Amino acid sequence: MSLRDFGVLVLVCLVWACNNIVSKIVVAQWGVPPLFYAAVRFAIVAAVTLPWLLPAPRPTWRIVAVGLLMGAGNFALLFMGFKTASPSASAVVIQLAVPFTTILSMLLLGEKVRWKRGLGIALTLTGAVVVMWNPHGLTLSPGLWFIVASAFTGSLGAVMMKQIEGVKPLQFQAWVGATSVLPLALLSLATEPGGLGLALKAGWPFLAALLFSALIVSVLAHTAYYGLIQRHDANLVAPLTLMTPLMTIGLGVLVTHDHFDARMGLGTLLALVGVLIIALRKNQVMPLLLLTRNRSQ
Repeated sequence: MSLRDFGVLVLVCLVWACNNIVSKIVVAQWGVPPLFYAAVRFAIVAAVTLPWLLPAPRPTWRIVAVGLLMGAGNFALLFMGFKTASPSASAVVIQLAVPFTTILSMLLLGEKVRWKRGLGIALTLTGAVVVMWNPHGLTLSPGLWFIVASAFTGSLGAVMMKQIEGVKPLQFQAWVGATSVLPLALLSLATEPGGLGLALKAGWPFLAALLFSALIVSVLAHTAYYGLIQRHDANLVAPLTLMTPLMTIGLGVLVTHDHFDARMGLGTLLALVGVLIIALRKNQVMPLLLLTRNRSQ
């Protein structure tokens, strides 16, 4: 990998990490409802990528299902998790998407898992458990439950996406946006009264965060990452994206003042080593999974 491409990847990971912090601030500090935030975000994505929507990939039902899983499911659950979960803890727990994807690949795609990838799965799960542990036992805050659910929906969407051929990055973003706007908007109207007023109260900073999340993260950063995957082996690029959770943890401690102690450090180390082992093994859906994380991702 050239120095230029490595610099692009570092920038992409930094953008993804910043988006985790920004999303936390939007829903937890500014009080913008998470479903409303996700709906408006995907409305912008859908509008910008509309020229790439057609012709529809075949079968259409599958791309719609993938769009709902990776959009309305993955990101809405992630934003709901950020209401109560810290970015640092979320950055570790969301790594469960990697073993989830490996297991689903076995079940749906018939991939084989040998002992090294099995070890990676075990380490990642152990690391997540250590992060979620407290002196009174294993407990998940409501926010971390949403993060786990987000990891699973993104993983299932990535595996299903592997069964569709010929979908380009911007077309993928177009379908994620187009399929997610209406269900998120309806859910927000039903469960989040006053969402628009809270967003207007947040003012220009919210608009800036929204445009950053929709345009810089979804359109530019994801497209740049996909270009790197096309130019380099996934086994080279995928492990380097572990910079995203590390950057998220660092920014979380500095910006949102996340608690980070030795227990979380140990859990983070175990989880990321496990992800690294899995990523270094050949995996058909790993690039697609990492493309969907804004890891939040």
